[in-house]
Amino acid sequence: MKVRKNIYLYLVVIIALIYIILLTILYCSESANSDATIRTLGDAFWYSLVTLTTVGYGDLIPVTPLGHAVGMVFLLLSAGIMVTLLGAVVSFITSEGLPFLMLGLQRHKNWYYFADCEVESNTLAANIYKEDSNALIIYGEKRSSQRELPDYPCIYVSASPDRIVAKKENTGTKCKVFLMKENDIGVNSRAVNLHKLPVEVYARTSNGQDKLSGNINFFHSDECCARQYWRSKPLCGHENTIVLIGFGNYGQSILERAILTNIISIEQHVAYHIFGNAGEFLAIHYRLGELFSLNEVSLTRDSLIFHDEAWVENRSLLEQADRIIICEDDEQAGWSIFWSLNKYYRVPGRIDLRSSRKAPGISYFGANEDIYTPRQIIRTDLNKAAVMINELFRRSVSYPTLSWNELDDFHRQSKIAAADHLLMKTRVLLNDETITELTASAVKKAYDTYRKTGYLETAREKYRKLDHIRWLRFYIFYNWSYGPDRDDEAKQHPMLCPYEELTPEQRKERDAAWELMGNISVELE
Repeated sequence: MKVRKNIYLYLVVIIALIYIILLTILYCSESANSDATIRTLGDAFWYSLVTLTTVGYGDLIPVTPLGHAVGMVFLLLSAGIMVTLLGAVVSFITSEGLPFLMLGLQRHKNWYYFADCEVESNTLAANIYKEDSNALIIYGEKRSSQRELPDYPCIYVSASPDRIVAKKENTGTKCKVFLMKENDIGVNSRAVNLHKLPVEVYARTSNGQDKLSGNINFFHSDECCARQYWRSKPLCGHENTIVLIGFGNYGQSILERAILTNIISIEQHVAYHIFGNAGEFLAIHYRLGELFSLNEVSLTRDSLIFHDEAWVENRSLLEQADRIIICEDDEQAGWSIFWSLNKYYRVPGRIDLRSSRKAPGISYFGANEDIYTPRQIIRTDLNKAAVMINELFRRSVSYPTLSWNELDDFHRQSKIAAADHLLMKTRVLLNDETITELTASAVKKAYDTYRKTGYLETAREKYRKLDHIRWLRFYIFYNWSYGPDRDDEAKQHPMLCPYEELTPEQRKERDAAWELMGNISVELE
């Protein structure tokens, strides 16, 4: 690249020297003739400019033989120069020249770079632009002639992230980079050395943790979908039978979030019936039987019933279900199941269908517009309560603790599970199942209710036991077991036992999760 630039520089210098020599010859030959109209070096320059651009005003003309020879050279060069200039302009517009010029003029904006411009990228970019009017969307590839222009301003430039970041020149906010194709960071050549750039990178993956290095953030579409589902359609007190059809990535994430957050009563006995291959899931989470009734409906605790038969063979279950969740990874298969249920079965309960596109008149979830949002992908707002919980915990203890960015994936997930359950705590305290958003006013009202009722022994024990169940579920899901002392490497904890076996001091520790609501309501404001 450096050699090529040096060659171009030498050519420019040589051409400039030849041009100056020709002007000098023209001036010297013409100025000595009394009949000449070209008398000065400025006249010679004007004549060359008019001739080379083929304008030809005729106000200045050479009269000497040597001047005619120079004029003939300029005439012959004029056509080539015009073609070259036209080609340069066309090349500048159609290549990277114009996009990079536009980037240079908009360095003050907030840059969002997408490695591709497929459906997921377009959806997230549109949502970003709605929330950030100062956003500049940059697609790292050329626009296809078949692709419609987006409804927001954007720049298409076939360039790697490092070139884009260099163009930003540390002006304004840091550029954010998005790799929206699943597991793209492992195969996309443009993902090389991203961890070395001063940017935040968000990469879609189907496995792995949330963090790779300091600036690499992973997100899982199925996890985003599951969290959005249980927030927008929380478990209600009257629901005891829930059917999940489809147990791929989406189905497993839906069940995982249900296990970790659907705790609304110490007497609940919700039965989750799962249709799909659950062998690997049960092998990984091999301690679930300690808290759940496996493959047998219980009236004293929640049940996980994994069905080997096809869902179509269990008509009686479908017709008594309070909720059916269709969460097939194959979206077309999900739609087919949905239409079959509506056409051939009498289903009195609600049917929720995972659909990447909005479906009017249908109880759907997981639409691209709801999943690919800054809240879900960048997660600054989504995990706001979890970050607060961690910071409030750090302030409450005298010994050193880790900040949010320093936490490993397990401890982050622990805080996220606790934060996600705040919505359930709010609904329980206010006895209001219409609440689906964790607002400052709702949390404050809930905390006031807790303060008014928490001094009563029966209420206090109920609150403590409810949070202990939630806490137990999280640790059991990650295969922790009881041990006399906490040992993170051995995955052992002294409080992993039934509530009744806790000491009075250990029971009192469960108050912290409820007391936090007062501080969180203040922080949310």
